[in-house]
Amino acid sequence: MPYPDKLLAEDEEVVRHLHPHWLTLARPVLVLLLVVGGTSFGAALVPAGPSQGTARTVLAGLALLVLVAAVLRPVLHWRTTHYVVTTHRVLLREGVLARRGRDIALSRIADVSYRQTLGQRLVSSGTLTIETVGDGGATVLERVPDSEGVQQLLVQLVEEDADRRGAHPSGAVGRAGDRWDRAGWNGAGWDDTGWDDDGWNPAGWSTGQRTTRL
Repeated sequence: MPYPDKLLAEDEEVVRHLHPHWLTLARPVLVLLLVVGGTSFGAALVPAGPSQGTARTVLAGLALLVLVAAVLRPVLHWRTTHYVVTTHRVLLREGVLARRGRDIALSRIADVSYRQTLGQRLVSSGTLTIETVGDGGATVLERVPDSEGVQQLLVQLVEEDADRRGAHPSGAVGRAGDRWDRAGWNGAGWDDTGWDDDGWNPAGWSTGQRTTRL
């Protein structure tokens, strides 16, 4: 689904539009298979009799509640989480009913780094950290598809944006993904992230030291 043009400036174009990595949906799919299979098996075991229909209805109702909470909710969360890279900025949007978002201008990006575990390398996923000039702090994007490619793309776009402005400003990203300031080149780190309240982190982005789960 293309990103809404109404959110873009006249001379702004979408370069890349991402949702969290497809592996985010592995757990909901597994729950779906287990619930459907378990409910079907349980319904077949209900003995024949006047209460058979009631028992099967109750069993189906319980299964539906589990599916809504453990399958539909995370799928909608994944679908409504957007990581959008344009020629001017990075847009972050999430939420089904209550919405949350953040826009990061390319001119404010000081550093872009990524981190991958061995398992994430196998599925081409990773954690992307965007550091900005000013009080915004670092923004951490979790389970980003092709995180290395996105990092390189952002570095290139920030350089092109700086060239359009005439020169690299203080805090612009250099070719190696390092931060350029008046004192010279400084490396960048990343924030460790954790889990949400139910022990599973489908996706997320954070600012500063506090991670907000999506």
